[in-house]
Amino acid sequence: MASMDETFRSPPAQGGPVDLLVVGGGINGTGIARDAAGRGASVVLVEQDDLASHTSSASTKLIHGGLRYLEYYEFRLVREALIEREKLLRIAPHIIWPMRFVLPYTPQARPAWMLRLGLFLYDHLAPNMTLPRCKSLDFRTNSAGRPLNGTLARGFAYSDGWVQDSRLVVLNAMDAQARGADIRTRTRLVKARRVDGVWEAEIEDTRDGSRTTLRARALVNAGGPWVSEVLRERAQVSSTKQVRLVKGSHIVVPRLFDGPQAYILQNPDKRIVFAIPYEQEFTLIGTTDVPWTQAPGHVEISPEEITYLCESVSRYFTRSVSPDDVVWSYAGVRPLYDDAAKNASAVTRDYVLDVDTQGDQAPMLSIFGGKITTYRRLAEHAIEKLQPFLPVLSAPGWTADRVLPGGDLGEGGFDAAVARLSARAPFLDAKSCWRLVRNYGSRAHDIVGDARSLADMGEQFGAGLSAREVEYLIASEWAQTTQDILWRRSRLGLHVTDEDAARLDAYLRARQPRAATAAS
Repeated sequence: MASMDETFRSPPAQGGPVDLLVVGGGINGTGIARDAAGRGASVVLVEQDDLASHTSSASTKLIHGGLRYLEYYEFRLVREALIEREKLLRIAPHIIWPMRFVLPYTPQARPAWMLRLGLFLYDHLAPNMTLPRCKSLDFRTNSAGRPLNGTLARGFAYSDGWVQDSRLVVLNAMDAQARGADIRTRTRLVKARRVDGVWEAEIEDTRDGSRTTLRARALVNAGGPWVSEVLRERAQVSSTKQVRLVKGSHIVVPRLFDGPQAYILQNPDKRIVFAIPYEQEFTLIGTTDVPWTQAPGHVEISPEEITYLCESVSRYFTRSVSPDDVVWSYAGVRPLYDDAAKNASAVTRDYVLDVDTQGDQAPMLSIFGGKITTYRRLAEHAIEKLQPFLPVLSAPGWTADRVLPGGDLGEGGFDAAVARLSARAPFLDAKSCWRLVRNYGSRAHDIVGDARSLADMGEQFGAGLSAREVEYLIASEWAQTTQDILWRRSRLGLHVTDEDAARLDAYLRARQPRAATAAS
């Protein structure tokens, strides 16, 4: 009998229903598609834009238990997230790695006893945690105190994880496809209705407007900020569950401090802000929590949010930050489950899965809330909810132990993998080797291929981005535009010049007729 990794399913017969139609190409949608495909289900996923175009690429990029959630007694969520943190560090070591966080103590925020208790719980809520535990710091002698102003004498350090968020989404989609799923980007659900015991869905290619109809035994609504719209407007399904939209914004400034540590800063309003080393040359600062009542598509940071984040950091660091220092900003809308909390910061980050069957009709599972750290467990819970309707999903869970594409770094881990790539491709500089392994893990060797010189890598678009890498992203990762490549498949947009980006754009435009000819 073939193993799960060796089992690939043919698409259903023309007109026959697939097992699962997943609407939404963020972290929850791709995670569910991967899990379901790996259990033997036929899966189609549609995403109206690029993968991770919205919420899933606009996070603070942390794989964490959520230290501050303890303040709201979210013990189950924190425990689950801490357990998941350990699993994700194992299955995606190229794009997820440990990070140490420094928490300065200031008596104007939370009392020291509360911080100590919270950190103790954080270290002990989940079993078998491998990251270093919390410890107290004296900023007068510890190097972590050097960037801070002289009014802060002590604090704490604890561990969490960092993730390249949009790449996590793409890797889940890649693995889902490798196991038989049909991943369709730039494809939106127009409408869906129940017909003869299955879902009949009309979908539209947003590039040319063409429409097709497919049938599915079950529908997963992983629409994120659009979850209510998919429910009520596109599928005509009513629900008592509500989503609460909260905008979170971040700024990026030139590097504020040396060292690999990040800082978690308490503000007078009891909110916390992170200052995190980012892309070697920068510091990422965020996030805000602002109620959002407008359409969830294109969102931007407001001047007030920029000022808030600048003041939050300047309150702690020797170097002050002003809006003029901001080199880039991004914002996203979090689709939180509406638990009626008055304060946006207090709204639960837990998730709710709602199954609608309207009697014995084809099921529709909708996802409210969630956070990137718990996406894999959310997917397992979603599959459990759908098992009574789709017996094919009754196969055992498997995603906790199977590495994501590129995660098989080999003996010696990340550093050894970089050394092996450098030995294979000595024409690449050290920075490029590091970046390729950090982005693609073992798949970096697929990009280098048979190249024996830098010229063999093709046209160069700045910051080490070559035509070979671009072609890999197009062929293997659904990238189509300059934005896809520079900001979601990588963060090279921070490093390339405007001229570089324009040349990449011209390259992509020039290859479109070739691609269309090849497809025909």
